[in-house]
Amino acid sequence: MDLGILVPLAPFIMVVCIVVIPMWLKSRDRREMQATVRAAIEKGQALPPELIEAMTKEVKPAKVSSALRDMRTGVILISVGAGLAVLGFMLGQIADEALHPVMGAAAIPALIGVAYVILSFFNPNKGHQPDV
Repeated sequence: MDLGILVPLAPFIMVVCIVVIPMWLKSRDRREMQATVRAAIEKGQALPPELIEAMTKEVKPAKVSSALRDMRTGVILISVGAGLAVLGFMLGQIADEALHPVMGAAAIPALIGVAYVILSFFNPNKGHQPDV
């Protein structure tokens, strides 16, 4: 099998795996839940109030910026930058001209992560934990 065709298709396959498949699975779960509720109603069974409340409340709570969330995001981005830096050093061992471009790319998420960590110290919602 020729893998040459898969290389240009890889970004599109990745988008399908990351975005489309979870959306499809969530939609399937909702359809199954609706079928279960429909079957219970057709049989004359009363639905518990907790189920009705769970189905009618907003699925995603409003995002409130918190110091913990900013710190977590910053640490993740710094780690991504560190991983890219390690990749740059490894590629620099093979080809000297690969080190600087990869290190420049590694600096972008790392510096954004540093900014998030700094912002976590100045966040006015330091003690606020978002409702989950």
